[in-house]
Amino acid sequence: MIVKTAKFLVSNNYYQNCPEPNKPEYAFIGRSNVGKSSLINKITGINGLAKTSGKPGKTQLINHFLVDEKWYLVDLPGYGYASIPLKIKAKWETMISGYLQTRKNLLTTFVLIDLRLPPQKNDLDFIENLAEHEMPFALVFTKADKLSPRKMDENFKSYQQFLLEGWEELPLLFVTSSETGLGTDQILAYIEKTNRVFQK
Repeated sequence: MIVKTAKFLVSNNYYQNCPEPNKPEYAFIGRSNVGKSSLINKITGINGLAKTSGKPGKTQLINHFLVDEKWYLVDLPGYGYASIPLKIKAKWETMISGYLQTRKNLLTTFVLIDLRLPPQKNDLDFIENLAEHEMPFALVFTKADKLSPRKMDENFKSYQQFLLEGWEELPLLFVTSSETGLGTDQILAYIEKTNRVFQK
């Protein structure tokens, strides 16, 4: 799939106000500063579509983007550390969980994980919650360009082995870089294939 057009549609702090669920939808989420907005920009080929920042907590709303007039890409607030008050973080969590559990057209939640780091508790807690609620998700490892090919392979295999200690089957996995574009074609191919299922 080649993205031809992508545009910002709407931001919401209430999941009930999201666009009508009449198109396939894919959400991107991860710990603060995992490179989510940069990856979204790389996938769509539009710099600045999703706002990037070196400061955690930049994304604070449910942001919908319309891609090729056919499907929604959603940028969700990060979880984990962010220099914001606990009261606001709690509000974010309620907003995100409400969205994830009620959005009928949400086909996959892409959970972004920094490949440079060992498994983090907040990442594991988040994906466990998705699994418990039987919500489809995929793991997207980011910042692969920051590692040597050997270290990238070692970290990826190490993470797989860690997950298999408690999981019978691994979810879909992608290794990506918002700098080189690694993995973006694979994500788009998956979205294209899944869109066909939604249309049927």
